[in-house]
Amino acid sequence: MSSAPDSSLAAVVRTSQGDYRALVGRGLIAHLGDEARDAGLKGKAFLIADEAVFRSCVRPVQESMEAAGFETHVLVLQSGETTKNLDKIKDIYAWLARLRAERQDVVLALGGGVMGDAAGFAAATYRRGVPFIQVPTTLASMVDASLGGKVAVNLPEGKNLVGAFHQPKLVLSDLDTLKTLPDREMAAGWAEAIKHGLILDADLLNTFETEADRLFGLQDDLAVEVIRKSVAIKAEVVSADEFETGDTRVLLNYGHTIGHALEAVSEYGQFLHGEAVSIGMMGAARICRDLGLIADELIDRQRAVLEHYNLPTSAP
Repeated sequence: MSSAPDSSLAAVVRTSQGDYRALVGRGLIAHLGDEARDAGLKGKAFLIADEAVFRSCVRPVQESMEAAGFETHVLVLQSGETTKNLDKIKDIYAWLARLRAERQDVVLALGGGVMGDAAGFAAATYRRGVPFIQVPTTLASMVDASLGGKVAVNLPEGKNLVGAFHQPKLVLSDLDTLKTLPDREMAAGWAEAIKHGLILDADLLNTFETEADRLFGLQDDLAVEVIRKSVAIKAEVVSADEFETGDTRVLLNYGHTIGHALEAVSEYGQFLHGEAVSIGMMGAARICRDLGLIADELIDRQRAVLEHYNLPTSAP
């Protein structure tokens, strides 16, 4: 085995907890163990995986880590927002304690944003903090949730109310893991990437408008390039405003105020996160129009690109 090709580097995220690399490409899981070593990690590995990727991804990840000398243990959790609660975090704590996890060991999150939140929050709080790696297997997590160190769980009173900033030591996004992702989840992931184009990169938005067929099917290297660019945008924002105390990182919340409300009132069962964000962005755009901040033409353009990726633009 060896480290991933240099061309897979999308960004270096610079934070007060240390800088880390965000890698995007194909066939990268085979290099995960060596990349973990290159990131200075050692000890045992505790892999927390979404059941949705158990058959396709767990064994390759485990083999890569073990080939690099990490004794690797696996915990598989149920998919969905219901996993993001304190009771489930207690189960993770108990598993780590039974296996005598120490502060020099490493936790890996394998799955979408839910798994990144659950595993990341457990890593942030167990023994006052254990290093962790993000291995996102959904498009939404690759371009958004896996980057920036925000990890949180839900309470009955609301989403992400208990959390921390705990930066990963490495983010490795292997596009081969997206091959079995349902079209609806793929579209929801593109919503977060389109958001980056809408708020910060006109050229990226143009690409989304003109290359939908190529991007949606992940058919060629254009998808890799666009995902890397989206990751780079998120990384730049996080590096500039790590703890969301300034005016920069708040831009990434475009569509999320309304989106989170939609998820909550539907009890997290009707909308995928990206779908709720898509509707939320349309709502936010209309509010901006009513305040005289943007023209109707921009709303129409936003609606058109979202609908081109089969995303909802209004609530039922």
